[in-house]
Amino acid sequence: MPEHGPRRLRRAHTRPQSLPTGALEDIRFIRTTMERSSSFTAVPGWGMVVMGMTALYAAWMASRQLSPSAWLIAWLAEAALAICIGLMAMWRKAEQAGVPLTSGPAREFMFSFLPSAAAGGILTVALFRLGLSHMLPATWLLLYGAAVTSAGAFSLKVLPLMGVGFMLTGTVAVIVPAAFHSTLLAVGFGGLHIGFGYWIARRYGG
Repeated sequence: MPEHGPRRLRRAHTRPQSLPTGALEDIRFIRTTMERSSSFTAVPGWGMVVMGMTALYAAWMASRQLSPSAWLIAWLAEAALAICIGLMAMWRKAEQAGVPLTSGPAREFMFSFLPSAAAGGILTVALFRLGLSHMLPATWLLLYGAAVTSAGAFSLKVLPLMGVGFMLTGTVAVIVPAAFHSTLLAVGFGGLHIGFGYWIARRYGG
């Protein structure tokens, strides 16, 4: 006699198949493209290394100056040179990577960096006119660190770490006597740029 009633349907036990190699490569390509489109990756590592080297020379030159105005001129010249080096290196890396500097992530990066940098320029004029040049090293280090940390939210994950390094160096500059300020500027704008620049160049393509 045939059995009546509902029959349970059993699914054949199948082992999940792994994706073919071509599909995995396509997924990696899509993920990389999405990451690049949402963050600015044209941070020039080698350019930062060069900036760090010129900062070391500027720290040595500035420490030999006998007046606050000559000391400030030495660092302003270094700032102008560093800006030129950074912009040229960034433009070159962006061109090689096919990331236009007018893209959304690039604009977010610059708009996050510029406010603190502009504040540093304004405070430089104000503090120098008030005869408070000894406050400039801490001001530069802290505000540059804040600028890098903010811009790093739209760029490489290592940049906020570098920004924190600058801010810690600036905090030390607030505490220690002025005799150590040239050394701290060399550690910050020289050492941190060289160290993190080399890291970026090795891990993020130049």
